[in-house]
Amino acid sequence: MARIAGVNLPNDKRIEIGLTYVFGVGRSRAAEIIGRTGISPGVRVRDLTEKEIAALRREVEQYVVEGDLRRRIYAGIQRLKDINAYRGIRHKRRLPVRGQHTRSNARTWKGPRPAKAGKKR
Repeated sequence: MARIAGVNLPNDKRIEIGLTYVFGVGRSRAAEIIGRTGISPGVRVRDLTEKEIAALRREVEQYVVEGDLRRRIYAGIQRLKDINAYRGIRHKRRLPVRGQHTRSNARTWKGPRPAKAGKKR
């Protein structure tokens, strides 16, 4: 089992999919990393050699991934909250941040609908 950036990659997946298990690495970045290391995208994670795993680790370390990326995202949201920006206020109130309507939608953010008192069944 290959361990890259603190994440165990699943053995049965192809390497281009397995790399996406690292937070901050999507399909396009995984393809870019694989291209730079010269590894075939169809190779399964279990078939990688130690040399290839080391090359992948070096490439992934060049990007901000996992804990560092999560901290950076959280810090950005916290900054918006601290300066009372509109987006920060939306984050504080647990409402959609990107301009979506909330009259009938936004159930993911707002949670389940409150029960109405005296509603007939």
